[in-house]
Amino acid sequence: MPNEFAVEMKGIAKRFPGIVANDDIHLQVRKGEIHALLGENGAGKTTLMNILFGLYQPDEGEIRIHGQTVKITDPKKAIDLGIGMIHQHFMLVEPYTVLQNIILGAEPRRGVMISYKKALARIGELSDKYGLHVDPHRTIREISVGMQQRVEILKTLYRGADILIFDEPTAVLTPQEIQELMAIMRKLADEGKTIILITHKLKEIMAIADRVTIIRRGRVVDSLPVRDTTAEELAAKMVGRNVSFVIEKKEAQPGETILEIDNLTAFDDRGCQALRGLSLEVRSGEILGIAGVEGNGQRELIEVLTGLRKASSGEIRLRGRAVQNESPRRIAEAKVGYIPEDRQKRGLVLDFCVGENLVLKNYYAPPFCKRGLLRYDEIFGHAAGLIGEYDIRTPDEKTPARALSGGNQQKVIVAREVACEPDLLIATQPTRGLDVGAIEFIHRKLIEQRDKGKAVLLYSLELDEILNLSDRIAVMYEGRIVGILDPRKTNEQEIGLLMSGGHKGEREETA
Repeated sequence: MPNEFAVEMKGIAKRFPGIVANDDIHLQVRKGEIHALLGENGAGKTTLMNILFGLYQPDEGEIRIHGQTVKITDPKKAIDLGIGMIHQHFMLVEPYTVLQNIILGAEPRRGVMISYKKALARIGELSDKYGLHVDPHRTIREISVGMQQRVEILKTLYRGADILIFDEPTAVLTPQEIQELMAIMRKLADEGKTIILITHKLKEIMAIADRVTIIRRGRVVDSLPVRDTTAEELAAKMVGRNVSFVIEKKEAQPGETILEIDNLTAFDDRGCQALRGLSLEVRSGEILGIAGVEGNGQRELIEVLTGLRKASSGEIRLRGRAVQNESPRRIAEAKVGYIPEDRQKRGLVLDFCVGENLVLKNYYAPPFCKRGLLRYDEIFGHAAGLIGEYDIRTPDEKTPARALSGGNQQKVIVAREVACEPDLLIATQPTRGLDVGAIEFIHRKLIEQRDKGKAVLLYSLELDEILNLSDRIAVMYEGRIVGILDPRKTNEQEIGLLMSGGHKGEREETA
C-alpha cells in the first residue's frame, strides 16, 4: 500500500541563541489535503517550514517525503523533491516582468537562447488549469499584491511542486483577494497537490483547511480534523487561554478636535489624483475608523498626514496649527504617533537592535542623547521596561529586530509610538499578520489610548476590526469621504455599499 503521507517530520528540533524555536515536533500531512499550521507569532511555524524547504537545517529529527527519508540541504534540493514555498514577503524582482520572475533560474533553452515561447505556453497552461491568470508581460511593480502572490504560486508550479507551503498568504490581501486565493488553494488540493498553510487566522482555517496542527512555543499542542473543532477551541489551544474576539469598551467621551482636514487633495505615485477635496476631523477620546476598498486614497491620506507625501492643496491642522507638508520629524514632534502598514519597510530598522528601534523617534533628545552622543544605558533601560510591559518576546534588548517574529516586531512599533505619548495616534493595518492573542493585545492598547483622551485614527481593511474598535466610521471612495457612520447602527452590508460607491452621501451622520 502506498504511503498516505506526503510529508512526515519526526522529532524536529531547532535552536537559536537564547531560543528553542522547534522542540521535538512531529507533523504528518496527507497527500491532497490542506493542512493548516496554526500558532502565535513566534511559535515556530515558519521555522519548521523553513526546515522543510531547506532554508534551515534541523538540529535533530527526520524528514520523509512520500515515505522516503530525505536530507533537505537547501531550497534547490526541496524544489527537486517537489516542494515549493510561497513566502509571506514575496521573493520577486520588481523591475522584471511576471514572465522573467516565473522562469528565473529555470529558463527553458533552445540552444544558448531562452525559449520564451515555450515558457509562455507552459505558464498559460498552468494559469488556465488553476485560475491563476496574470499578464506575463507586466513588471512586478505594476501589478497588485494579490497578482504578485499569483506569480509566486506560478513560480512553484512551474518548477513542478506538488507540495506547496503558504506562509501567512492572506496577510497583505484584500477580502476579495482572500476569497480568490482560497478558491485557488481548493482547486490545487482537488488536483492532488498537498497544501501546508501557515496561518493564525481562525476564520480562514475553518473555511478552507481539512486538518490543523497547533504549535505553541515550539511544541505541538494538538493535531485534528477541522470539522471536529471550533474557532474558540483553536484560539484557546493556540495561546493557552481563552481569547476575547470582541473587545468590550466603555462609551467614548469625545472632547476637543485634535485633527482637522479641510479640502485636502494629493496625487499618487503615477500622477493621478488620489485625494479629491477630502475633509475629516478626529477628536480626543475617540477612535475614528477609515473603511474602504484598497486603492481609494487611504494610503495617500496616511502618507500626507505623516509627512511622507506632499499635499497639492487643502489644510491639515493639529490642535488648530497648520502642519500640511511639514517633515515627518516635525509632525512627530507635534505629538503624532504612527504605526505604519509595513512594519519591516517603514516601522523598523531591521539590523538595529530592539533597544535602538524603541527610540527611533526620540534618540536625539534627552535622556537618550547627551552632547551628540547616544547614552546606551538609558536606551537599554528604557527598552527593558517596554519589553516587559508589552510582552515583547526577545532574548534581550540587544537582539536585532530582524530576529523577532512579525508579532513581536509589531509590538516594538506599538510600544515605541505609545511611549511617546502622542495626542494623535495613526494606526494603519495595526494587526496585519498577527495572531489572535497579539490582536487582542493591540486592540486593548488602542482602546486604552482612546480612554486616556488621545485621538486615534485607525485604517484597516478588516471590517470586523473597524466595527469592533471604532466610535465613528468614515468610508472612503475614490479619494473622498462618502459617509460617516455610527458602528452601533450600521453593518458590513451598508459599509460595503458605500465602499463600492453605492448610496454616496446617504445616512451621513456627523455624530
